[in-house]
Amino acid sequence: MTPSGSKLVWPAHEYLPGYVAALERGWSPNTLRPEAATEELQAIREDPTAFLATLVDREGRGPLIKLPDGSRVTPLPGYRKWIWDGEFCGSIGLRWSPGTSSLPAHCPGHIGYAVVPWKQRRGHATEALRQLLTEAKALGLDHVVLTTDPANEPSQRVVLRNGGVLVGRYPKPEQHGRGDELRFRIDLL
Repeated sequence: MTPSGSKLVWPAHEYLPGYVAALERGWSPNTLRPEAATEELQAIREDPTAFLATLVDREGRGPLIKLPDGSRVTPLPGYRKWIWDGEFCGSIGLRWSPGTSSLPAHCPGHIGYAVVPWKQRRGHATEALRQLLTEAKALGLDHVVLTTDPANEPSQRVVLRNGGVLVGRYPKPEQHGRGDELRFRIDLL
C-alpha cells in the first residue's frame, strides 16, 4: 500500500458492493453529471457484469457518451479504475485519442477523478493520479491535460502535487455548460 493506504484496482464484482454503497449515499463518479450515479445504479441492477464491462473500453467502441448538455458523442478509448484502501474510496478515469496526446474539443481532459466525501483529505486522489500517470505514459502519451473548477482548490492541489502546470483559465466547452475551468498540463517525461 501507499502512504495514503490506497491502490488502484480494476472494477470487479468483488469491489462492486462498495461502489454501489457509495452511489446509494449520493456520490457520483462524474463531477460534471451528478445524475450519473442514478444511471449507473440502474445499469448495475439490470446487469452487473455488463456494467463492469462498460468501464474498460480500450478501443472506444462503447455506446455514445452523454455530455452535461444532453448531447451525445462517440467515446474515446479509455477506462476507469477504482481507488481502494480496503474499502471503496473513489474512481479515476483515463481517456485518450489513439496516436496523439491531443483531445477533441468536447473533451475537457485526459483524466477525471472523484473521491467519496468520507475519504477525502487523506491523499487518495493524489496517489491515484500518480499511479495513473504511469499508465498514461505507458500508452504513449507525452502529456495529459486535466481541468478543475476554479473554486476546487483541493483538486488543484492534487494536480500540482503531481507536476501539473497551470496552462490558464478558459471558458468550458459549450457542451459542458457555462463558466470557466482551469486547465493544467502534466508532461510525462
